[in-house]
Amino acid sequence: MKRLEGNAKLLGREQYVDDLQVEGCLWGMTVRSPVARGRIKEIRFSPEIDWSEFVIVDHRDIPGANEVFLIEKDQPVLCAGEVRHVHEAVVLLAHPSREMARKGVRGVEVVVEELPAALDFRVEAEPARVQWGEDNSLSRLSINKGDVEAALASAAHVVEGVYESGAQEHVYLENQGMISWVDDDGVVVVQGSMQCPYYVLNALTHALGRDEAGCRVVQAPTGGGFGGKEDYPSNIACHAALLAMKAQKPVKIVYDRGEDMASTTKRHPSRVRHRTGVDESGRLVAQDIEVTLDGGAYVTLSPVVLSRGIIHAAGPYSCDNVRINGRAVLTNSVPYGAFRGFGAPQTLFALERHMDVVAKRIGMTPEEFRRINLIRDGQSTSTGQVIDDGTDRVGVMERGLELAAYERKREEHASFNATHDYLRRGIGFASFYHGAGFTGAGEVYLASKCHVAGLADGTIEVLTANTEMGQGATTVFLKIAAEAAGVDVSQVVIATPDTHRVPNSGPTVASRTSMVVGKLIEKAIDDLRAQIGAAADAKGAALTDAIRAWCSSNGAERVVGRSEYEKPPEVVWDEKTYTGHAYGTFAWATYVAEVEVDLRTDDVRVIDFVAVQEIGKVLNETLARGQIQGGVVQGIGWALMEECKWRDGAMANNQMTNYIIPTADDVCPIRVEFMENPYAHGAQGAKGIGELPIDGPAPAILNAVADALDVEPTAIPLTPEHLMELAREAHV
Repeated sequence: MKRLEGNAKLLGREQYVDDLQVEGCLWGMTVRSPVARGRIKEIRFSPEIDWSEFVIVDHRDIPGANEVFLIEKDQPVLCAGEVRHVHEAVVLLAHPSREMARKGVRGVEVVVEELPAALDFRVEAEPARVQWGEDNSLSRLSINKGDVEAALASAAHVVEGVYESGAQEHVYLENQGMISWVDDDGVVVVQGSMQCPYYVLNALTHALGRDEAGCRVVQAPTGGGFGGKEDYPSNIACHAALLAMKAQKPVKIVYDRGEDMASTTKRHPSRVRHRTGVDESGRLVAQDIEVTLDGGAYVTLSPVVLSRGIIHAAGPYSCDNVRINGRAVLTNSVPYGAFRGFGAPQTLFALERHMDVVAKRIGMTPEEFRRINLIRDGQSTSTGQVIDDGTDRVGVMERGLELAAYERKREEHASFNATHDYLRRGIGFASFYHGAGFTGAGEVYLASKCHVAGLADGTIEVLTANTEMGQGATTVFLKIAAEAAGVDVSQVVIATPDTHRVPNSGPTVASRTSMVVGKLIEKAIDDLRAQIGAAADAKGAALTDAIRAWCSSNGAERVVGRSEYEKPPEVVWDEKTYTGHAYGTFAWATYVAEVEVDLRTDDVRVIDFVAVQEIGKVLNETLARGQIQGGVVQGIGWALMEECKWRDGAMANNQMTNYIIPTADDVCPIRVEFMENPYAHGAQGAKGIGELPIDGPAPAILNAVADALDVEPTAIPLTPEHLMELAREAHV
C-alpha cells in the first residue's frame, strides 16, 4: 500500500504553512529578550521607523491569562517583567511586508537589567540564582524496589559510573509556522504545523479567555515534528492569534531556521549516575541510579520527560533491588521540551554504556552479561510490572548479534587493528525497550475518543485529532479502517484534524498513534455497525449498502460510530508509589553498530548497523522500516555530531552550517529486521514504534568505540574534539 500523501510530497504539491496564500495577510515577527535573565526596564522603538504601519502587541493585549497552558502555567505568552532566557518573546509585530516586519524587529530594543543566571544544571544554584522552589528543582520523582543498600553491601562487585548527554535540535524539515484569522462568526482560527491540535486549543482558550466554540485549530500539512511540534506550537499559535485579533486581519508567522533553532525547545541534557551491584555469577542484585535533567527556563513537559526517563533507567533487566531518584532542574536557557524518546534515550544511553562497563570490570563479555540478566517472562521491571508477553528478549539479542556477525567481526577487528597504523575498528550493541503509549494512568486520563462516519454515498470517514507529520499515520489509519470495514481503501477518507470537526483522540506522541488510536478506529467501526443495525460481521458491500440504506431512510448525510479508550483490565498503576504497569506493553530491541575510528582525525564512522526489534504486528513494513532507519540516523547524529554550543545561555551555533547532522555520506546501510508478537490491545496487534529507534544507536555506537580503542567514553556527542581528549587521556 502506497503512502496516502506520498505523491503530493514527492511532486511538491503539498501546501505547507509558508505555501498557503491568504488574502490580506500580514507577516508576524517576534521581538525577544537579549539576555538569559533580567528585569525589563524599557522597550525602545527606533524613531527611524514609521510604527503607524505596524500592528504591535505586548502582554497588555492578552485578553485572558498571560500563561502558556501546560503542566504548570509558569511560562508567559509574552514576557511582562522578568525574562528567564535569551530569545524569550516580549513584543509581537505585524506588517504587510515580510522585510519591513524583519526591519521592525531590528528597530525594537528591549532594555533589561541583568540578574544572576543559572546556566549549568550540574551545579547547585546559589541563592541569587534560585528561581523555582528552594533549589530550582522543577520536578522530583523516585522509584524504589527492594533494599538497595543491603544488596549493595552484600554484592560481590559494585561498579559506578557517570554518563552525560547533551541537548539536541529537532531539525524538522519544516520550520515552526502558524496562520491566524478571525472568521465571519467571530471565531479565532489558527492553522499551522503541529502535532497536537487540542493542546493548541487549550492554550488558545486559556490565553484568549474564550471557550472552545470561540477558537478553532486546524492542522496544516506538517513537515516533521519529532516532539518539537508537541508543546511549542502553543506559543506561536497564541502569538499569531493575538496579532490577528488586534489587526482584524489574517497574520502568518513562519520562523526562519536561525530563529527556530535559537528560540524553540530541545532535547533535555542529562547526567545519570549508576552504582550497580553484581553477584559472583554476574547477576544484577542492585541498581542505584540518579537522573538529573536540564529543564531550561520553564517547566514545559519536564516532569513527564523525567517520568519516562526514570522508568526506563534500569532497563530491560531483572533486578530485585532498584532505587532511582530523578530531578529536573531549572536553568536560564531555552526551555527543554518533547523530543522523540521523551527522556528514555538519555537514561538508556547511560544504562547500556554502563552495562558494558560492568561486564568488563567483572570479566564477562557484554553478551554473556546480558544473557544472564535480560528479563524473562514472570520477572518484573523496576516498577514491579511483571512481564508476561511471551517475547524472547534473549532471542532478540541473539538475532541482532547473528545478523551483525558479531563474533566473527570481533576476531576480524583484532587482526585489522594490529595491522593498521591509524585505523581502528570495533563493534558494540545495546539491548533496550520502550514503553508504548502514555505512562501509567495517562491514557485513562486522556480518555481519547474516535469517530467513524458512514456517509450517504457509502464512503467511510475517519475522524481523529491525530496528525500526519511524515511518519505515515494517515496511511496506517486508512489501512486499519479499510480492513476493519472490509472495504477497499478507495472507500475510506481521513479527515483533516480540525477541532471543530474531530473529537479529541489525544496527542500524536508517545508511540501511541497506531496502537491506541488505531484500536479506537476498529472499535468505532464496530459501533458504526451497531448504529445502523448491521450484523457484527457485516463487511464490504454488506456494510456499504447498510450505511447507504440507513442514511436514505433517515434522511441523513451521515451516521457516526464512536469509541472511547478503555484500559486493558490487567493494567494497574499507582501514581503515588510509582509501582505497577508503567505501560500496557513494551517494544524490545537490540541494535548492533560497527565503527571505524581514524586516529589522525579522531573521526568515528559507522560502517555497519543492524536493528532488530519486536514491535507486535508490523502494519506497513515500508513505513515501519523507514521509522527505524530514520530513528537510527537521528541517533547517529546525537551520538557523534549534534552538539549544541551555548554562549551566555543562548545557542551559539543556531544555523545548519555549524550544527552538524548526518548526511547521506555519513550513513551506512541500516539493516532492519522485525520479530512479531502481536499485542492484544493494539490495532491488528500493533505496538508503538516511533520512539524506539532513537533509544539504541548512541549506546551501541559508543560501546563500539570502546571496543575499538579500549577506552571508556561516558558522554555524547562524542565529537572528534571530545574523542581526541579521551584518546589522549587513555594514551591511544
